Amino acid sequence: NFCFDQAMRGLNAATTRPSGHISTHPRVRSALGWVPPLPCILRPRGSPDSCLSASMPTSMPASTSASAAGLPDAGTAPPRAAIAVFVSGGGSNFKAIHADILDGTINGDVSVVVTNAPSCAAAAYARSHGIPVVVYPQPRKDAGGEPATICSTPQDLLDLLTSHNISLVVLAGYMKLVPLEVVQAFERRMLNIHPGLLPGPFGGPGMYGMNVHTAVVRSGSRVSGCTVHFVNEVFDDGPILGQAVVDVYIGDSPERVAARVLKREHELFPRCVRAFCDGRVGWRADGVPYIVERL
Repeated sequence: NFCFDQAMRGLNAATTRPSGHISTHPRVRSALGWVPPLPCILRPRGSPDSCLSASMPTSMPASTSASAAGLPDAGTAPPRAAIAVFVSGGGSNFKAIHADILDGTINGDVSVVVTNAPSCAAAAYARSHGIPVVVYPQPRKDAGGEPATICSTPQDLLDLLTSHNISLVVLAGYMKLVPLEVVQAFERRMLNIHPGLLPGPFGGPGMYGMNVHTAVVRSGSRVSGCTVHFVNEVFDDGPILGQAVVDVYIGDSPERVAARVLKREHELFPRCVRAFCDGRVGWRADGVPYIVERL
């Protein structure tokens, strides 16, 4: 990917910079020409609307105007989005998104949580906040814990999401494959977060969790990060909506890199969800999504 390679060379050319600072580097801008070809790139904390800094230029081609992108007219408030969150573990990204919902910064509500591990901490958190928990796929044996609705087939799962009028599916550490029927039904309406920079060698089958961070450290890469992308039929291949970058230092352990990346995940994922729920995600003619900044 030409733009990605050029951006990475610009990053490696930077000298002293705060972790995550990439969007204003001149070599990145010169490589891109104008900003929307790259998705949202997260800058350091403290920058205004940091996640949106690489979303929309001051002047943009008519082909990417708000009306052409299918965005709502200025001043039009979209209805609150019904969100389904898929989880398998502790759910820290789910909790970060839910915290922004509770404080009113995300125009949506988590209507249902889907999990393959009904006793996981994320499911317990959902129940403690009155959010229905649904199990998919059906466990091979009784998992114990709180009783939960079980979806036995992909069609059951799709029917459940439809019954909740779900407008956005969020994969927040879900460790099972989402059925193809569901992926296709929620085209451009399903977001996943990956703990590495995509596209590249740190995505694809087997690249999840600590496997990613271990591979990054072993590779000698000087940067890592996280990627929020729309989900399609190919593993870790969907259109990229946002990325955040962290430095990787000589002597770093995978655990240190993981902790650094996780902090950025908790900033990036809620901001991408917020933009979707606000109706601020546009699409270029070639299928690249971007976030429109708040005026």
